[in-house]
Amino acid sequence: MKVTVDEETCIGCEVCVDTCPEVFEMVDDKARAKANEVPKDVAESCREAAENCPVEAIQIED
Repeated sequence: MKVTVDEETCIGCEVCVDTCPEVFEMVDDKARAKANEVPKDVAESCREAAENCPVEAIQIED
């Protein structure tokens, strides 16, 4: 699966980084995916991060 973060929408709350630090990182007060392809062993926490994003800035493609 692939993940992207809309940096225009992101408010920098860090929920995604706290939930799935293997995939997300903060850069200049905005979240960013470390890699487009999500490792299978963290797919569930990545989905949880997307679901918990308060502004729905995370998009996941299966």
